[in-house]
Amino acid sequence: MISHPSRHCTVELQALPSRIGQVRRIVSAQLRYWHLDPLIDRAALGVTELLSNVHRHARPDKSCVVELELLVDRLTVSVRDHDPRLPVVADAAEDAALSTCGRGLAMVAAMSESWGARPEGEDGKVVWFTLPATTTARPQPARSPRRTPEQQPAPRRHPETHPTPAPVTAAPVVTTPVVTAPAPAVAHAASAPPTPARSAVPG
Repeated sequence: MISHPSRHCTVELQALPSRIGQVRRIVSAQLRYWHLDPLIDRAALGVTELLSNVHRHARPDKSCVVELELLVDRLTVSVRDHDPRLPVVADAAEDAALSTCGRGLAMVAAMSESWGARPEGEDGKVVWFTLPATTTARPQPARSPRRTPEQQPAPRRHPETHPTPAPVTAAPVVTTPVVTAPAPAVAHAASAPPTPARSAVPG
């Protein structure tokens, strides 16, 4: 059963290896929904370690509850089981020997802001850790930096267009035909032979 109000998420499960991967995916999806992407890796790692401890040590059964609670500035991750024995941080040698099954509470203590364990009723306990809740801002569209006047690109010039002048049509030259009159014919009278002078004296 999964319930996830706006700031609270609870997952009930059997702490079996086949279920741990599923819980990691649920935790990752919930933190993305809360815009806590930077916390996903650490929260998933911490949950894995706590569930591994329940799987190895909890008695009489492996049923447990994983709880996420988001406050104003803190994410709390806790695992509640039915074994009243409080956990003890193993030393480095023992922790190394268990490295194939999980790195234990030493890893949880190293990567969290704080952690602890407390009894829960008469037959159970809660182990928890906290992480600083730093929300990621939604991406904003990139804005180009303002340019100084020296950096302003030169205005783009369009080729200047000049109106094509209309072709100049020369006015037709009207040529007045010159009529040349033929030279007047000069009639030359044939020179008449001189008329002999008549004698006034009768012959």
